[in-house]
Amino acid sequence: MRLDIIVPCHNEEEVLPLFYAECGKVLAEIRKEKDIESSFIFVDDGSKDNTLKLLKEFHEKDPFVRFISFSRNFGKEAAMYAGLQASEGDFVVIMDADLQDPPSFLPKMLDALLEEGYDCAAARRSDRKGEPAVRSWFASKFYKLINHSASTKIEEGARDFRMMTRQMKDAVLELSEYNRFSKGIFSWVGFHTKWLPYENVNRAAGKTKWSFKALSYYAIDGIVGFTVKPLEIAAWFGMIFFLLSIIGILFIIVRKLLFGDPVAGWPSLVCIVLFCSGIQLFCTGIIGEYLAKTYIEVKKRPLYIVRETEKGKP
Repeated sequence: MRLDIIVPCHNEEEVLPLFYAECGKVLAEIRKEKDIESSFIFVDDGSKDNTLKLLKEFHEKDPFVRFISFSRNFGKEAAMYAGLQASEGDFVVIMDADLQDPPSFLPKMLDALLEEGYDCAAARRSDRKGEPAVRSWFASKFYKLINHSASTKIEEGARDFRMMTRQMKDAVLELSEYNRFSKGIFSWVGFHTKWLPYENVNRAAGKTKWSFKALSYYAIDGIVGFTVKPLEIAAWFGMIFFLLSIIGILFIIVRKLLFGDPVAGWPSLVCIVLFCSGIQLFCTGIIGEYLAKTYIEVKKRPLYIVRETEKGKP
């Protein structure tokens, strides 16, 4: 049997030697105790530093190191998908190169699949120590929002770090949409998953590629990709304000007929118009977000373009 380790990389030259050495120790123990071969599939996601050069050096020293280099930066989701497509092992692991995904979990994950009968073993953070408080608060609210509105449950604190059987990997590859949110996809395909909690680990070296803005866009992709609740909310807003307008019109007519008072309150009217216009634009934005995702999907563009691999340029 063979275990493939998929590692998306974007400007990770500082941490790659540490990751390769740390993982190598754990994989040597697995090879010795369970007689399972392992190979790396590094995916260079358009790095601008010496990441690709290091990967080539790894391959020269170790034939079980493979790499895929993109023509530009296509994002982590595309890198994970490319690695899954390239994997031919009996088991596959997705993990980051920054050592925030502890390699020491690999034997536990393998035991869950081999001995306990699970299809997937996934890691989730039990805390968010070291993160800014605002970022942690928004992350918590995001999980509550998407779990309340989506048909599939996404474990709070879930990482992309997980080990899967080939059957589950093939199921994930069946979902080939362009706008990918892998946490939702892993949940949507089902299968039995064992969750392994661990305390948050800071990067071993280098800088994070996930800014607050990038995470916000990623959260929107997840919500739009796995629930239509925002569209329902927009529809309810329309109905509520339509009913309020009918009530307001009837009130004005009755007041005029009974009391003969002129309709006053231009400042309040302006505020109401601005408020309703804001709601309309908000609802239009929701619809536009779904239309934009649909527009991108129907183009059928590839998720990534390969510039070269360990076998050379295609």
